[in-house]
Amino acid sequence: MTFDQNANDDVADFLLEHEERITEDWLRVGFFAQHGSQDVEQARADCRAVLAAIADAARSGRAHDPAAPGFLQVRALLGDLVAMRTRHGESPSQTALELSRLKQPVLDLWTRHRGNEANHVAHTVLLSTALDTLRLAVVETALSAGADIIAYQQQQLMELSTPVIKLWDNVLAVPLIGTLDSARSQVAMESLLQAIVDHQAAVAILDITGVPTIDTMVAQHLLKTAMAARLMGAECVISGIRPQIAQTMVQLGIELGEVNTRGTLADALAYALRRIGLSVNRAETA
Repeated sequence: MTFDQNANDDVADFLLEHEERITEDWLRVGFFAQHGSQDVEQARADCRAVLAAIADAARSGRAHDPAAPGFLQVRALLGDLVAMRTRHGESPSQTALELSRLKQPVLDLWTRHRGNEANHVAHTVLLSTALDTLRLAVVETALSAGADIIAYQQQQLMELSTPVIKLWDNVLAVPLIGTLDSARSQVAMESLLQAIVDHQAAVAILDITGVPTIDTMVAQHLLKTAMAARLMGAECVISGIRPQIAQTMVQLGIELGEVNTRGTLADALAYALRRIGLSVNRAETA
């Protein structure tokens, strides 16, 4: 539904004219309340900012559009409010319910002050649309924030599941555990190459003892990692190839080429120490 500019201006002017009254009504609703905080002035400032955003969207003729400049200006504020309520255990449906309670006080105020005007119904629809769009903007903000958090957590999990460990001076190891996919393999490669630069490593061990299965794609990623490490001046050793994985690799025709392999991480470490001119000897017992 479209509205003429006079209607847009009338609704925007009404919201700004009654800013104080609407703010007080909204504070009683509780959406802007700071959990565990007595900062009423901050909550009042948040109310005014959101109210100004609704008025701006209405005046611009985009009361129906959550991407209107007015709503975009308070996206960060709305995101903070949603995040605060989420941290205190509030579900998205509860947040949406709290938001819906902001609408009625404004409509009641409009009816008391403008209910006898000829265009009352049309203006009421415009005002209701703007308030509904605020709710939609908050929901979109919450969904976007949730998606960002999930993506960040996935990235953190991948990094945690592919740690680079310094076993000795100039010797690094990446113990891989669980199923490998392209994303994890890429994270492992990037982490290892950066660690080679940081520690000036001469030998890097990729230990796949904890990898249950291996296929052509995973093998290619391992080979690419070994080749990239060689270009960085380090030799890459793959350890922990169990009998089942060895059989699978033979059946798939996977060849590791010139990449050194060792049966266990201990064997790989012993080899790495020899490569840097060290040896491990059993101490004599008394």
